[in-house]
Amino acid sequence: MSDKIRVALIGAGGMANSVHYPSLAEFDDVEMVGLCDLIEEKLNATADRFGIERRYTDYKKMIEETAPQAVYVLMPPHHLHDIVVWCLRRKLHVFIEKPPGVHAEQTRQFAHLAEQNGCLTMVAFNRRFIPVLRYCRDRVRAEGGWIHQAVACFYKDYRAGGPYYDGASDVLTCDAIHAVDALRFMVGAEAVKVASSVRKLTRHFDTSFNALIEFDTGAVGVLLTSWMVGGRVHTFEMHGFGISAFCDADREAVIHKDDQLRVEELTPWGVAGSEERHKYYGFWHENRHFIDSIKANQEPETCFPDAVRTMELVERIYREAW
Repeated sequence: MSDKIRVALIGAGGMANSVHYPSLAEFDDVEMVGLCDLIEEKLNATADRFGIERRYTDYKKMIEETAPQAVYVLMPPHHLHDIVVWCLRRKLHVFIEKPPGVHAEQTRQFAHLAEQNGCLTMVAFNRRFIPVLRYCRDRVRAEGGWIHQAVACFYKDYRAGGPYYDGASDVLTCDAIHAVDALRFMVGAEAVKVASSVRKLTRHFDTSFNALIEFDTGAVGVLLTSWMVGGRVHTFEMHGFGISAFCDADREAVIHKDDQLRVEELTPWGVAGSEERHKYYGFWHENRHFIDSIKANQEPETCFPDAVRTMELVERIYREAW
């Protein structure tokens, strides 16, 4: 009997081809048993690239014929619901990209169904799995007692862009949510107070989201995001007593300690041991975590119940805006 985890794949888009399927293809303990996509050209190109024999345009037929243990559902947020529900009701483990639905209630229902059916689930909040970010967090926690202040910045020049998926999802829920989830990850706590600003900045949809968040440990988190700036910058700060970490997972991270600046300088690829972006930016590691969790029968770190709390914090940032 094979000890490989049998995985069926739904979706042959950009994230599937650039980070998730390349990661799975490197795992000796994974068998990609089938691929489904409605666009046959994309379906065949992706299946050829990763050596997947069984190809489908009907995901139900694929799952019934390939009998997987887990399913990757890599779809836009407004296309997730029916597919994820169908898979969970058949007791299949499920991996999805962020965001986990268009609003928190969908995520809550996913979590409820997963618990009912004994399914292990994961949302691809890859920032948590970036090796250099994780190293910095663990270092500050270990040497500074706890993280009492954290900052997550996420900026993009999106001036020429329109509403996400023609308005099916919003910028904060669909994309800047990475920075929201990173704050929860860095401080390891849940929000108790939120004060926020949400702005449209010359557009007919919201493009700027800033918040001051108090967590139940007493830590303070600062969210700074705007899609109307000079270019993409995504950085993180973590501060403990006598130690700070400043992390840019695309460039470098530095540790300041005991009133000495740059006592340690790190590169993302140096910590990850690879210059391939899907490895040093956490995608390989999140996929590895999902497969290992299935093998150990343990809930993944970014499971649906945990994702509910990130989605609820996103909604609270909207609700508490002045």
